[in-house]
Amino acid sequence: MAKDQKVPKAVISRLTKYFTWSQEQLEDGGEWISSQELAEQLSINGATIRRDLTHLDVQGVTNKGYNTKELCGVLDAFLGADRNWRVVVVGAGNMGKALTLHGDLARQGFRICAILDTDGRKIGATIGRLAVRHLDELPDIVAQEKVSIGVVAVPSEAAQSVADMMIISGIRGIFNLSLKHLIVPEWVQISDGRLVAGMLELAYAVKEHLPEA
Repeated sequence: MAKDQKVPKAVISRLTKYFTWSQEQLEDGGEWISSQELAEQLSINGATIRRDLTHLDVQGVTNKGYNTKELCGVLDAFLGADRNWRVVVVGAGNMGKALTLHGDLARQGFRICAILDTDGRKIGATIGRLAVRHLDELPDIVAQEKVSIGVVAVPSEAAQSVADMMIISGIRGIFNLSLKHLIVPEWVQISDGRLVAGMLELAYAVKEHLPEA
């Protein structure tokens, strides 16, 4: 259980990395994880890791570190991965397909229960275990499946209208894979996929480290 305080987004971002790596260690039979191991594997300062973990009710053991199973369990509950989050994806293009077929999502507690589109050529096509359904069905799907999270995987010009429809349907969290800046009410949580922004940041970093001609 986390302590009663607001955790900064930067810390949350790092905790997700600790969780993923700890899961891998647990699956490999690793019984203990030290902050130094995390630091070396994730290229994060060890002091930062120890400070981040103070937001959790988990205690390390001298000369051993953190019990892997306990750490995974605490992070699982803290991040909400122990819940069965129901997700809909709007957009059956390449990004929507890739996300729907992403095997690790279910492992982290995200169950994609529908993928929707408006293109008649895509309606009825099968993606994994799901058949593409029409966007008009969104309100019914959200109500029937108790969907909490929607993924916007449509072109920028359609993104805001799709987000509006999700919100009206009762969705409270939106993962935005479009390039459009979405405007949502304060009670709706939004996360941007930032693919292009991330690539630009990477290009800048590479450029800055290139040897001078």
